Amino acid sequence: MPREIFDVDKFIEISRRAEYCDIKRLRTIVKLKLRTPRKLYTLKAKPTQAEEIVKKLNCEIREI
Repeated sequence: MPREIFDVDKFIEISRRAEYCDIKRLRTIVKLKLRTPRKLYTLKAKPTQAEEIVKKLNCEIREI
């Protein structure tokens, strides 16, 4: 079951133990999805804010 995260700092912290991050770019928002061994975590962000978050992630990044 996926879990939505609203705190950017917590999302970056979870990325340390994530296997990969999927990035889905839509017209007005960007969805970032972290896959950990147990759960899928999602974060919705604006396109400009998403670029800053992606630079801080510590896992493999995949574009969907």
